[in-house]
Amino acid sequence: MQKPGAGKSEGQSTSKRFISGVVEGFYGRPWTMGQRTELFKREQKWGLNTYLYAPKDDYKHRMYWRNLYSPEEAEQLTALISAAKKHNVEFIYAISPGLDITFSSPKEVAALKKKLDQVSQFGCRSFSLLFDDIEAEMCQADKQVFSSFPHAQVAVTNEVYQHLGEPETFLFCPTDYCAAFCTPNVSLSPYLHTVGEKLLPGIDVLWTGPKVVSHHISVESIEEVSSVLKRAPVIWDNIHANDYDPQRIFLGPFKDRPSELIPKLRGVLTNPNCEFYPNFVAIHTLATWCKSRPNGERTDVEMGEDDLGSTPSYCPQRALALALDDWLQEFLCADQPGSPRPPQSRLKTESSGEEPMQTDGCEPAYQPGPGENPLYTAEPLTLEDLNLLSELFYLPYEYGPTARIMLQELDWLKNHSGAAISQTDQTAEWCSRAQRFDEMCEAVVQMFNRLSNAPNRSILYDLYNYICDIKSGVGLARAYIKTLGGRSRPPAQPMTDEPEPWGFRGGLSGEFQRMLPCHGNRDLFRHPPMTTVYSIRPYCPEDKLEVQRIFTEMQREGESRVCGRATGDQLISDGLSAGDLPPSPHCALVLEDELGVCGFALGLADAKDAAAKRQMPLLGGFLSVVTMQILPRVTDPAPARRMIGSLLLSLRASGSKGTFCEVRQSDKRMMDFYTKLGSFKIIHMTGLPQDVIAMGTSF
Repeated sequence: MQKPGAGKSEGQSTSKRFISGVVEGFYGRPWTMGQRTELFKREQKWGLNTYLYAPKDDYKHRMYWRNLYSPEEAEQLTALISAAKKHNVEFIYAISPGLDITFSSPKEVAALKKKLDQVSQFGCRSFSLLFDDIEAEMCQADKQVFSSFPHAQVAVTNEVYQHLGEPETFLFCPTDYCAAFCTPNVSLSPYLHTVGEKLLPGIDVLWTGPKVVSHHISVESIEEVSSVLKRAPVIWDNIHANDYDPQRIFLGPFKDRPSELIPKLRGVLTNPNCEFYPNFVAIHTLATWCKSRPNGERTDVEMGEDDLGSTPSYCPQRALALALDDWLQEFLCADQPGSPRPPQSRLKTESSGEEPMQTDGCEPAYQPGPGENPLYTAEPLTLEDLNLLSELFYLPYEYGPTARIMLQELDWLKNHSGAAISQTDQTAEWCSRAQRFDEMCEAVVQMFNRLSNAPNRSILYDLYNYICDIKSGVGLARAYIKTLGGRSRPPAQPMTDEPEPWGFRGGLSGEFQRMLPCHGNRDLFRHPPMTTVYSIRPYCPEDKLEVQRIFTEMQREGESRVCGRATGDQLISDGLSAGDLPPSPHCALVLEDELGVCGFALGLADAKDAAAKRQMPLLGGFLSVVTMQILPRVTDPAPARRMIGSLLLSLRASGSKGTFCEVRQSDKRMMDFYTKLGSFKIIHMTGLPQDVIAMGTSF
């Protein structure tokens, strides 16, 4: 037997084959046996050679590692190992005893050996011991035997490795598995030096790079850790892992790992998204990377005749293009009975003179008659749709180009919204960029629609929550920009602190994050937090034009709902807003934000004369009238509540016993506002137009 640490020069890989493939090592629901078998087929097709079985939530892998597998479980694992061999994929069984093992206990070590012996009987010949994500503290019994935590781990690992006959492939995952965990650093880490010096040379070490989820992995960083470990590491790559954030999925290419790493490594295993089917891109692009070589050497990577063939070195965008082209074909293959059929132009058919067998699925297609609704026809999914999908859900440290442009445009449009409100030298640019943003939002909606009708439902179901979420988020941003530009009606309930659930996202976790002082400072799209400040002040004669402008704008916004009425139907509140009736002294307020006047509240303490001119009798307890208008850009109900509250106090001080407001039934926005105030109730007044409701409150 070789002495620990002997037999290999520092930082050099062995003559063993380069390990390449997938580790199922995430937290969450493990993949099914059928999905794993499908993975083996893909790995064989794409030239990958390894599968590391390490699902964190398989309780006999981690929490109950001592428990042997039942006969039913043994049968499943045996079949899985056999399927891997059938497709020339090396099956590595990993066990994670670090949560509660007593390293110094012969009984515990015997239980670990017994468990791995059982798996050996299933046909498994490759193994891994994982000590990741555990407390780096020994129990009292271990402290009496081992000088340090890594000494304990290495001693047990070496013993198990020798017990199994020193398998050709045996992986060890250290507790300090990335540079960020090393104290004080990689080169001076006592933990890593112990592993490098004491771990038997036939055992390979797993490493995630500079961080748990590494943005970049450089040649220099690998040379440094290889020197300390006295062997080239196997990268456990979390670049596509999403188990730490249920709102994110990663569909971008394998990148920021130069191909010059390949001769410096023992291998690379990707630990991808929890959802099986969306991992097509992650695994496909890793396979392309593994086939590439540094310094322009030719490879067996399949490339196109155009730019794909111009260089054999790895290019993430070319690899992504290859992956998405292949993935599109998967989307277009129906995988379940009753799935939508792909367009006939995409299917290869063979002509036959025989009549097809008549089944329920072969009934004549329904044809609508004259005047009936035309049939809905689903457009086929396109490669452009998948490109957009990938760019919206790209990688942990970056958004794709389209996503970045959308964020930049939204940020610019929001910060220059004054150009949409009043004519400036930026108005034309604002309108042009708003139109561009709207078109990009529409592309997301159309992508969602086509994905939703894709024949392969298994892929869709894994993606659905994510694409539904991004469609909703884009829709909210789209509506906001349209409102700023005056191209849409005010939303039905913009001023409310009780929105529909889809209006506030993130649940309790989101609430916690928004309460933290640093919320947002780690966003990929960074910009200073913005809080709108509103001020309420008394109305002055100079505000008349601004009030008229807001009144006219709100009429124009809701023209089809509000303004299609005869001149004789003008309300008292219309007269106040248009400037035909002066408000009572001290009974007029305006609301301002950083862009200027954005709302007003006007009151008439004695409305008897105004009502008489309109032949509208007043109720005895409601002789005052109020009106209020708030621009759609004000979505916080608090300023409006404060303003109407101040106005009502002024009316009461002037001697009013009660006041009413006139609200058109089609104006859901103000109807909702007055209703939720609680003090205004519907009252019955004669002489009002049919579409107008009076709401009153008494003092």
